[in-house]
Amino acid sequence: MRYFLELAYNGTDFGGWQKQDKVSSVQAVLENKLSLILRHPTEIHGCGRTDTGVHASYFTAHFNTEADVPSNLVYRLNGMLPKSIAVFNCRQVADELHARFSAVARTYKYFITHVRNPFNFEMACFMPFKPNVEQMNEAAKLLLSHTEYRCFCRGKTPGDSYKCMVSEAYWEETKDGLIYTVTANRFLRSMVRSMVGTILKVGLGKMELEHFKELLNSGNRNLAGKSAPPQGLYLVDVVYPGFEKTTNLIQPPVV
Repeated sequence: MRYFLELAYNGTDFGGWQKQDKVSSVQAVLENKLSLILRHPTEIHGCGRTDTGVHASYFTAHFNTEADVPSNLVYRLNGMLPKSIAVFNCRQVADELHARFSAVARTYKYFITHVRNPFNFEMACFMPFKPNVEQMNEAAKLLLSHTEYRCFCRGKTPGDSYKCMVSEAYWEETKDGLIYTVTANRFLRSMVRSMVGTILKVGLGKMELEHFKELLNSGNRNLAGKSAPPQGLYLVDVVYPGFEKTTNLIQPPVV
């Protein structure tokens, strides 16, 4: 049987979602606790791979098991997991529904605060300067008519495919900061953080819009801006055909 988990996590203390040697990861922690409950080694497949320090206010993952899944699995998992991970729901799904490959859209948000807050420094990116949001939205708008994003990718991708379909990308001002929202069918490695860092250069007058257009067409990561810090980035939504969420999307407690 295949089961889907809906969860959220604070990525501050993890080396990202994916398990790796000598670094704590969300995937490894979940697999360890789930295997103890089900009494057999259980591999979990996530909807994506977040970087070190990146958060998720909504994340999905699936696992397969022939064991009887207890009705109080969510309660027991949350009792064993660190406070930085919260599981909202577990339910059986069709065998062909894959947490990563069946997703048709993912949404990330990047939070910037202009207020220096000692209680918020791991949850948002502090930037004392106020960039030109209108110029940044002009740059973001160009992403909607572009399909090849090698210029924002760190390293290579499986199959050397750098194509993504971005369906929304925009900046909005809040009382004390900025929020960048971007939705696409898939994202490349470090793509959103690189995108944010580069668009901020436009907003701060360090890159002209024409140069941003040239960057998009160049496929050259070396021409892009420095990746934005990880703590401001959140995966906030994942969409599957015919899959209804059983929990309301929670909002990150920032700006």
